[in-house]
Amino acid sequence: MTRNLRILLGAASAIAIAGAAAAQEDVTITVWSIDGDDRPGPSDTFSAEFSEMDNGITVDYRVVPFDEIVNETLRAYATGNAPDIVSLDNPDFALFSSRGAFLDITDMVAESDVIDQDAYFEGPLNSVMWDGRLYGVGKYTDTIGLFYNADMLEEAGIEPPQTWAEFEEAARALADPEAGVYGATLSARGNEEGTFQFLPVIQMSGGSYENVNTEGAREWLTMVKGMIDDGIMSQDVLSLGQWDSTGTFNNGNAAMAISGPWEIDRMVEDAEFDWGVTLLPTFEEGAERSSALGGFNLGIMSTTEHPEEAFEVLEYFVSQDDRLFPEFGYLPTRGDVELPESGVPLKDAALTLFQEQLQYAQPRGPHPDWQQISKAIYDAEQAALTGQMTPDEALSQAQSTIDGILN
Repeated sequence: MTRNLRILLGAASAIAIAGAAAAQEDVTITVWSIDGDDRPGPSDTFSAEFSEMDNGITVDYRVVPFDEIVNETLRAYATGNAPDIVSLDNPDFALFSSRGAFLDITDMVAESDVIDQDAYFEGPLNSVMWDGRLYGVGKYTDTIGLFYNADMLEEAGIEPPQTWAEFEEAARALADPEAGVYGATLSARGNEEGTFQFLPVIQMSGGSYENVNTEGAREWLTMVKGMIDDGIMSQDVLSLGQWDSTGTFNNGNAAMAISGPWEIDRMVEDAEFDWGVTLLPTFEEGAERSSALGGFNLGIMSTTEHPEEAFEVLEYFVSQDDRLFPEFGYLPTRGDVELPESGVPLKDAALTLFQEQLQYAQPRGPHPDWQQISKAIYDAEQAALTGQMTPDEALSQAQSTIDGILN
């Protein structure tokens, strides 16, 4: 072999080694979310976009069904196979933060030009905090208010109710059993949806997930049970989820419905009447308000080998918050994102109302054992509304269960 040939081969080898090293610098970030299971969502859409940027970071996206994502992520974390980023329902976030499963991103956010902690609504921000530190960002949010059939209320000369007493009075006045019309509908289902709608009642009556047996909660359960017994509400509210319950309203078979902004587009399409939405009623005029906090959060797993690159992906997701509602129908968790007007007056008015309602939305928890606490709450609601127990007995039992969890 000649000297020149040796030099050429050596140079080629060096180039090959340098190319291999450059290839090794490319990083793959795995993202798990429920998005894309039945329709495109933010996580799958933004992951694909980020991968196409040719910036040395590829996102490997995986759809995990809603009922499986918590346990699947816990198993993956325990075996060292966790994703880099995961999207979880906001009450499940504390389970991971409290165990050290999420990366503390407080300092990273403080130096970020993309993520502004001060811009977030209080409820969504609290749901990603643990011990005063930040472990994620809100992905999107929702809450609940009171939809009403404006045609029915106007014909009866009734204003949209602002207190629970006015709510009951309006429901009883508007119910028309012969026409198949209920005065109101909601979801008191024996699952997280039941807690989602009942917990705000507890909170606005001075309680919390730690203190559920309040006078207001007992009064509310008594009121709703009386309405069910008298046919003002359908017995189905005990088994229907929010989507199906609100469908009763959309069909003109209920004068009012407690539900959220995810219903707006369907309502625009299905409801053949004028409708509106008002803030969730309170116990007294001007009294403390509350509302449910729904939606998902995004967190970086503490086991990631690429925290900086994972944070870049997180920043890209946050930078697209202005697309959440126009493209996916979700409300952003930040108050600095303006929602574009749709040109549909009922829809735009409803969105404005729900953004106001978000100021009063409170997270479920946060607590690592939220699923057990939630079960105690919705079990109590079911027991009281089916007459198996009095409201006091049901809430006392729930309080005892929750005390055992907390202590």
